[in-house]
Formats: sequence, C-alpha cells, structure tokens
Amino acid sequence: MTDTTWGRVAPPPDGAPADAAPDRTTEAFELADSSRPGLWPGDRGSLDAPSRRALLALLRGPYLSADRHGDLWKALLRDTDAIVARLNDVYCDLVVDIDVGVAFVRNVELPDGGAPRAVRTAPLTFLDTAMLLVLRQHFLASDGADRVIVGKDEVAEQLDVYRGAMGRDESDFARRVNASWTNMDKHGFTQRTDVEGRVEISPLLRIIVGPEQVAAVRASYERMAAGGGPAETEVDREGDPRPGGASSEDAGGGVDVSETEEAS
Repeated sequence: MTDTTWGRVAPPPDGAPADAAPDRTTEAFELADSSRPGLWPGDRGSLDAPSRRALLALLRGPYLSADRHGDLWKALLRDTDAIVARLNDVYCDLVVDIDVGVAFVRNVELPDGGAPRAVRTAPLTFLDTAMLLVLRQHFLASDGADRVIVGKDEVAEQLDVYRGAMGRDESDFARRVNASWTNMDKHGFTQRTDVEGRVEISPLLRIIVGPEQVAAVRASYERMAAGGGPAETEVDREGDPRPGGASSEDAGGGVDVSETEEAS
C-alpha cells in the first residue's frame, strides 16, 4: 500500500526496482512544506499561529474588536488578504471597519443563489430590531466615548411606545423585552458589565444598523398601529434588508450570526 502522508516521499510500489524514481508530486509537497509555518507534523497550512487564531475567532463569531481582541486584530490587519482568501474558500467574506475597530464574517451571495451557508442566520423579532435601534441611538449619542453603558430599565422604557401597537399587556411585554435583552448579549450586540442589568453597547451596531432598519421598524410600527402585522424581512450584518426570513407573529428580521454549521 502506498504511503500518502503529506510531506513524505512514498516508497516504490510492490515489484518496482528499489532505485525507482520517487514521486515528484510528493517531493514537491515536501519542498513546499519547508517554507510553511508547520505548527505540527504534516501541517500544510500557510498562515502563522496568530493569523490562524484570528481566522478561527472570526468564524466562531460574533466579531473581532480592536479594543477587546488586540493581538488578533493586529494579526488580521497584517494578514488580511490571506485570511480573506481562506474565508472565500468556504463561501464567506470579511467586513472590516477600521475606524470603528470591528470585523466580522458574512455569507457570500452567488449570482445563482446556490452558495452554501457557513454562517447561520438568526431571526430577530420586531422587538429585537427595535431594541437594536434604541441601543444604536445611545451609542451615537455618546459623542465618541470609549465605552457606552446603558441599563435594561432605561431601554425598556423607550420601547414601551410599541406595547400598545403590539397588543401586549404589561407582563407579556416585559417578558418579551427580557427575551430581546438576552438576544442582544447572545449575538454580541452588548457586553455584560459588573453591574446587574447594565451592559456595554458594541460598536458593531454602528455598522449593521442603518437608515434601512430605522425605516423598516417605523413601517412595521405603522402597520401594527393600523391592525396589521410587521413585514417579514431578513437583515444581514451590513444592515441590508432582504425578502424572506422570520415568520413569527411579531418577527421583523434576522441577522447573520457567526456560528459555523455543517457543510451541506
């Protein structure tokens, strides 16, 4: 049986002369391996260790932050082209905002729409999306502060304007606000602080939530006030609304969340 281990010259097949010419293809692999980082025997990866960690962190999600992940951020900026190439190999693309200091992965869209989905789309309810807008307002009103901290009670009070239009009593609406608050942390839009009920707002919101989401929430609110339901839309990480997505009673959108899934 022929040894097919990468980086080794395979022995001659049974019955071949002992001095038979080696497999030049395998020999070429061996020479190529000598120029690679080689983190373990047989390693054929071309990225160094910090860049691999940055790539893995991006795929795990939800995002990389220049403030929170300093070493990984430096590796990403140093090796951007190579990391993007690896992401493209699995039908993903990289979104980077140097000014904000965040980067995240999103699925690519092929012309025929047949690209596998490496990053799952997590549906957001209408109230989730409305909460994102409230958090974004706080972030933009901070006038460039290093950290923007907000409390759940403060956000819930601002969302109370939607309770009547949604047809919810006080206790049911509070339960839904709590669920949306949990989703903000789950998807990386907020970070917990040492104070219970208060969170730090992620700068990611500055990128993914834009005028389109403001208009979508306003339109949904007007439909609910008129006795209809909110539009069913899906929102990608750059805030680009697309048809389809969530279908629950008060669903208002979805957002790409960096959770790898099995290839289909």
